[in-house]
Amino acid sequence: MSVPGGSPQPSYLLATLKADCVNKPFHQRCQDLIRVIEDFPAKELHAIFPWLVEQVFGSLDGSIVGWNLRCLQEKTAPLEFHSALFFLDPSGAMMKLVYKLQVEEYRYDFPVSFLPGPVRASIQERVLPECPFYHNKIQFPSSGGLGLHLSLNAFEYFMFHFAIFLIIQRNFLTGQVCNYSDNAYYILVEKYLNWFLPIEGNVPPPNFSNPGGAVPSPAPRSPSISLTSYGTSPSLLKRHISHQHLVNADPAAQEIWRSETLLQIFVEMWLHHYSLEMYHKMQSPHAKLEALHHRLSVSSTSYISPALHGSFHSYQESFQPTEEHVLLVRVLVKHLHAFANSLRPEQSASSTHSHTPSPMEELKRIVIQRFIQPKLYIFLQHCFGHWPLDASFRAVLEMWLSYVQPWRYVPERSASPVGNETQNRAVPEKWASFVQENLLMYTKLFLRYLNRAIRSDLVSPKNALMLFRVAKVFSQPNLPEMIQKGEQLLLEPEPVMPHRQHRLLMSPSLGGSFLSSWQPPITDTSFKIKSHVYSLEGQDFQYTQMFGSETRNLVLRLAQLIIQAKQTAKSLSDQYPDMGSQSLFSWFGLNSPDHNNTYTGNDLDEAGYDSIRKTDEHLEKALEYLCQVFRLNSAQLSHLTVNFGNAQDESLRNQLPDFIQNENGVYLTPLGRQQVRL
Repeated sequence: MSVPGGSPQPSYLLATLKADCVNKPFHQRCQDLIRVIEDFPAKELHAIFPWLVEQVFGSLDGSIVGWNLRCLQEKTAPLEFHSALFFLDPSGAMMKLVYKLQVEEYRYDFPVSFLPGPVRASIQERVLPECPFYHNKIQFPSSGGLGLHLSLNAFEYFMFHFAIFLIIQRNFLTGQVCNYSDNAYYILVEKYLNWFLPIEGNVPPPNFSNPGGAVPSPAPRSPSISLTSYGTSPSLLKRHISHQHLVNADPAAQEIWRSETLLQIFVEMWLHHYSLEMYHKMQSPHAKLEALHHRLSVSSTSYISPALHGSFHSYQESFQPTEEHVLLVRVLVKHLHAFANSLRPEQSASSTHSHTPSPMEELKRIVIQRFIQPKLYIFLQHCFGHWPLDASFRAVLEMWLSYVQPWRYVPERSASPVGNETQNRAVPEKWASFVQENLLMYTKLFLRYLNRAIRSDLVSPKNALMLFRVAKVFSQPNLPEMIQKGEQLLLEPEPVMPHRQHRLLMSPSLGGSFLSSWQPPITDTSFKIKSHVYSLEGQDFQYTQMFGSETRNLVLRLAQLIIQAKQTAKSLSDQYPDMGSQSLFSWFGLNSPDHNNTYTGNDLDEAGYDSIRKTDEHLEKALEYLCQVFRLNSAQLSHLTVNFGNAQDESLRNQLPDFIQNENGVYLTPLGRQQVRL
């Protein structure tokens, strides 16, 4: 790209770049942008930055697709794919531009109206969101302004657009196939996580020409709008962000700011979506702790801020995450487990002794519990309650199972071959504290899945596989015992101990900090578990035991359905042995290919003989694992089998889709076609 007369006016540079979008191929435009970012000063680049971000990610209203990163794949457009990845790489030209602009402390507006519903409603009602990340960024519109907005630095502005790109529905080209796991956006998410939250080492320094040698973190800014705060602290990192005058002298503070900013934005954009009903169960951090103190000591007095209720009076949005959204949340969960597990034992132990841990060590130590656990729990609750009752639920299920198995993401283990899948390994005792301090993730969500499984068609191969996966995970040796011990500690009577008020878990909104090393550790396991449960579900929560009689009855009901499904599958294979490996869909003259490698809504198209046999195996193993977890004996199973023995053969015809058969073959009736698609 050539610009006559030396350094152009910003408007001329922007006009030239806009013209290039029409006249030049994509890879050439990327090369031109790289040269522009290298050659021009921040003042000129500042004027084109918002336009460039919109060109890459599209407009916030979804009308402009941008570079279409979620459908950009190597196999379909290799040149464009590699050009985009090279430009957007963490060490690439776009990030150099971000750092250039950050040095000059330029600010950019992000409309509050495009924030997740709970945050948006809270700010619009003049109540600070519970996440202190927003507290120094909210700007009140000037006279004649367009509305509330956040004032962000270049790094924040870029990452906000990058993260929200996942949840804005774009107008993709008709017929365009978008694979979820090999597109440019998916790969960039992994790149950014590995770069800014490294498993080993520290975040690499910014790679651009800067005489000062450091990219300053944002200076504290006072809110330009009067808001009712949940707490007293305006900052997320008391030590590392509030004291910005030390940033140039402390490279680690700068490093941890970028890491935590990325993480906070991903969590806020991807997980802060739930229904109004779910939000009413949440209280401000102060209310949670006060209620917990009353419940655990003297009395139980409810406290919910009237402003908190009012802030969501108008929030009626119903958010439904996509499979792509859930799959990328799983990428985040798996990476954060590996990130946290890369903290060596001596580093973890030293955090409570004389050694002062580095900011990165502190972040690894608390990243799961403080950053992701509460919002992920609410997000999973929402998915379990609103997801369609079909095989696409597999995406949610695998994300959940990834979170409850942190031992699978220990760095040294990931380098070794995976063990024999047919034999569960015992969960090491060191994970008992994680299991118990995340008790609801195991128990309440297991109950939610149990109720889904009971309403599912277990003859379906994909539903049978999901049941097998859950039963196998929960049957890992030591895990049921850890969960049961956690339930016992939760339900044990709590003596009156007034001094406990000094041991409450600190929240950033109460003057604490996510990375404050001075917080006294809480060693009382029972109190930790109660704190976890009541802070997520409220002080009036009625806990249902996973190992209680009510759940056991549900498991027995599920065992009945498993036996019933096994007999149905066997009857299908016995009645139609000539099908071989031919699918039921092709047998009935239908086809439903899956070009996207995603979970389809109905998998009768896979229900050939081999698939039915595999279904029987999955159901058999699931039943075996459930018997191990809940200690069901052979006499109980025999009783269930007798109850269903002969009834299944009688009802088989009613379980098959409605069809007719003549000399030309077998055909589904209109009713049958509807049945196989339900």
